[in-house]
Amino acid sequence: MPQLKRESTTSSSFQCATCKKAYFNNGTYLDLTVSIGAKQYTEAKPVSTEVFRTPLVSFLYERGWRQNFVWGGFPGPDREFEMAKKYLKPTLGGNIIDASCGSGLFSRRFAMSGLFSLVVALDFSENMLRQCSDFIKQEKSFPTENLTLVRADISRLPFVSSSVDAVHAGAALHCWPSPSAAVAEISRVLRPGGVLVATTFILDGFFPAIPFLRILRQNIGQVSVSSNIFLSERELEDLCKACGLVDFTCVRNGSFIMLSATKPR
Repeated sequence: MPQLKRESTTSSSFQCATCKKAYFNNGTYLDLTVSIGAKQYTEAKPVSTEVFRTPLVSFLYERGWRQNFVWGGFPGPDREFEMAKKYLKPTLGGNIIDASCGSGLFSRRFAMSGLFSLVVALDFSENMLRQCSDFIKQEKSFPTENLTLVRADISRLPFVSSSVDAVHAGAALHCWPSPSAAVAEISRVLRPGGVLVATTFILDGFFPAIPFLRILRQNIGQVSVSSNIFLSERELEDLCKACGLVDFTCVRNGSFIMLSATKPR
């Protein structure tokens, strides 16, 4: 895949220099999923992934779904955005991936802020990306020149290693099928000094400490519609460290956590 820059993501099509596979822009988003172009092969995804691909959930996400997160301690999008900007300060002026962006709740804020040269709104859900596009069309004087919508798998990011300045993942980590694979991919694409900022629900207490309860928690999470697994603060820190990120720091409120970690220089 090309370096992460505007001209490499807006053309109607381009070809991977290594495998010669063609990728296309359908006018709304650029589809960079591994299976794009396959006629017979389909890859099964967990319920926690598929539910967000449905038109109904995509439509409701900013129309009531996300607002309910305040009951879990989330401070609300505007406050979350201000908190994230503080962690992202070292990367301002660079590019940023809003990973698992949903309907672009934060992608649009990043683009309108002018703080980054390029904002990539990335999600696996086609319908979420369409909702993001629809919201953009409703905005007056929206700076579309620095925002690109990309469909991709969080565990298979289609970007060159060390080409991304920052990654933001709002209320997403608990929905990822494999948090370790996703954070490892994020670590791979971040430049040295690049920053990951993420928010998620956490679960502390007896579950992380007792092996049997930890396994039970994971199994419950995997059959849940809305989540894969809720990790504890200590587990999140250990996950970032295992994936090569350092300087873990976080802010908590109830079940809400905002974390930041950096790729070593």
